[in-house]
Amino acid sequence: MSNIISGKELSKEIRAQVKERVTEIKEKYNKVPHLVVILVGEDPASLSYVTAKERACLKAGMKSTLMRKDETITEDELLAIIDNLNNDVDVHGILVQLPLPKHIDENKVINAIQKEKDVDGFHPLNVAAVHLGEKGILPATPKGIMTMLKSTGVELKGKSALVIGRSNIVGKPVAMLLLKEHATVTIAHSRTTNIKELALKADILVAAVGRAKMVTADMIKEGAVVIDVGVNRVDDKLVGDVDFEGAKEKAAFITPVPGGVGPMTIASLLENTVECFLMLESK
Repeated sequence: MSNIISGKELSKEIRAQVKERVTEIKEKYNKVPHLVVILVGEDPASLSYVTAKERACLKAGMKSTLMRKDETITEDELLAIIDNLNNDVDVHGILVQLPLPKHIDENKVINAIQKEKDVDGFHPLNVAAVHLGEKGILPATPKGIMTMLKSTGVELKGKSALVIGRSNIVGKPVAMLLLKEHATVTIAHSRTTNIKELALKADILVAAVGRAKMVTADMIKEGAVVIDVGVNRVDDKLVGDVDFEGAKEKAAFITPVPGGVGPMTIASLLENTVECFLMLESK
């Protein structure tokens, strides 16, 4: 029977730590980190997510600004807004909620954000830092995953790790961070033909492929640590990429969905906002 890695509980601890750091920052600098989130369009899921981010920032004692723009905004108009925010010394973090309307080039928008204000960790220079093992802003979800893994007390060095999913947002950076911890990492994806064989060898399994319950109990190595990043809606219920009920009987540690990786993403975003503030102040 697994130990449940509760992202909900772990994120509370991180938020409390961030709140303490913000208090110290206010005393030292006489100001607090300021995060600006830009939401383009009316996507309900995106609105819910950015609202949660704003609420978390305010609870941590930070300043939060939500800029809502109509989906008809042009690419040039959005880039101009980002340029103004880059030059605003009172703004320490910029986050453009994805996805964007099809007429706007997401890469161009991400590249336009000053790397020291890139709280999402998506700027090419921050991505490069992850791959090179240098200091940079880590993507929030992979950062949260690593915090969860370390919370188990399981030694990552020398372990066999399988990451199912190769996205630039989760799969690839998680693999790089696991390599940094000296795990032996394999990346699988939707076209991998022997996923079960690979999974059964994995001491650490990170599922981030976006397929409901794709990882079944017969794919889990006894005593493995399982991190489920997937969020899929099935019959009006949220389920992960892992068949939780079956997998929990074999895994030593496992994350639930919901209440697992999701809360850790927002907690890590708060940490990133503080890091951006300190980097900008040290320039």
